[in-house]
Amino acid sequence: MDKKDKKSKAEAQQEEKVIADEDVQAQQETTGEEKTPQEPVMSELEKKESEIMQLKEKLADAQGEIASLKEQMLRDRADLENYRKRLIRDKEDAVRFANENLIKDLLQPLDDFNRALEAAESTKEYAKVHDGVVMVNSQLYSTLEKNWGLERIASVGKEFDPSEHEAYQVVIDDSLETETVLEEYIVGYKLHGRVLRPSKVKVGKPNV
Repeated sequence: MDKKDKKSKAEAQQEEKVIADEDVQAQQETTGEEKTPQEPVMSELEKKESEIMQLKEKLADAQGEIASLKEQMLRDRADLENYRKRLIRDKEDAVRFANENLIKDLLQPLDDFNRALEAAESTKEYAKVHDGVVMVNSQLYSTLEKNWGLERIASVGKEFDPSEHEAYQVVIDDSLETETVLEEYIVGYKLHGRVLRPSKVKVGKPNV
């Protein structure tokens, strides 16, 4: 084989190698091009998952806030209802005790009637005076009791109650087991169950 043939063969081999290298490079580029689109797809998926997690957290926060607001609303509603009831009760008390001062002013005449009855017993005209005073006293008390809610406080023979009785005198009595009202000096009164004036009394205490 002459030199010219050897050269042609070498050039042909070199061209084949170049072509083979180009094919390999082209194949690698094609493979790379096929993988490249997957990367943004995965990135987009992760982004969506992150957004979903954030939305779930916001939803949980919103639900917690709604529950808190609902609880506060129930408390406010209960407070409002209690306030409404208190207003009604205060209004009722204001109406019931609106004439408290008037009733207090009438207690003195009642006391005077009682003293007149006691004084009438020592006069010759006892029967007439007594009957007249008894009638007026009875009518006055009956009116106050029926129309205004006035009530006498029971005292003599009752156990001493400092909320209803005021002790003017205290004596020791061996026959007693508890503090007991022995005598009433001034009648006490209640207005609709509330003490208007305590009874002035003599109290017996057991000897302990």
